[in-house]
Amino acid sequence: MSTHTSNRKITTAKIREMKGKGSIVSLTAYTKPMASFMDPYVDLIIVGDSTGMVAYGFDSTLPVTLDMMIAHGAAVLRGAERACVVVDMPFGSYQESKELAYRNAVRVLTETGAQAVKVEGGLELVETVEFLTNRGIPVMPHIGLRPQHANTLGGFKAQGRDDDAIALLVKEAQAFESAGAFSVLIEGVFEKAARKVTEAIAIPIIGIGASPECDGQVLVTEDMLGLFSDYTPKFAKKYVDLSVQIKEVFAAFEKEVRAGTFPSEEHCFGLNK
Repeated sequence: MSTHTSNRKITTAKIREMKGKGSIVSLTAYTKPMASFMDPYVDLIIVGDSTGMVAYGFDSTLPVTLDMMIAHGAAVLRGAERACVVVDMPFGSYQESKELAYRNAVRVLTETGAQAVKVEGGLELVETVEFLTNRGIPVMPHIGLRPQHANTLGGFKAQGRDDDAIALLVKEAQAFESAGAFSVLIEGVFEKAARKVTEAIAIPIIGIGASPECDGQVLVTEDMLGLFSDYTPKFAKKYVDLSVQIKEVFAAFEKEVRAGTFPSEEHCFGLNK
């Protein structure tokens, strides 16, 4: 049962105020039904470009387009009555210039109704984040393991292994805080790195594959439900394996159709007796 006592829409300002260990619950969603299911239980829904791998079968998030993210974002907003919704900016939609980032972020917010956008990057994006926030666009920067940067990072490898790498992550988080970000997502880093970053800034740190000391946690929903069979990250706890039940249902349907027992009388219109 949800612990929420209010159905009021959660804003980015409210998320910013929720600094504190484990205070923010977040999941990903790409469709209205999934958003509706999770909405009573989460504070934050991230419409991730992970949909490229989960729903479309791409090998990475790079082929995801702005139009795809807007379509999924709009679908999620139809199912999210109270959770704050953040939509990922896909690869190539914000890196070229802060002006391009602004134009595309405006499209995301106006065409989906989302509350904020998420961008992946480090110090090179601080000016862009400040440009967006100064113009009324709430931003969640994404640091650490950044899937859009997998080619330059050498694959999907845990980050923040040594003191220098940790110091850089802290510097990035602090710079984004100064630029006006309302929260920061940190992915795939060693525990010490996430803990140091969380302690270093006054805005919430949302972790995925990071420290339990983070202010919140997010998982890819399909991972935790056992619906994405291609690959399950080490950090993704599988709470249930719905793929088993789904396959059983498909097998039952096949059996009934081939046996002629479905559809039965109750599923037919105007059946002549």
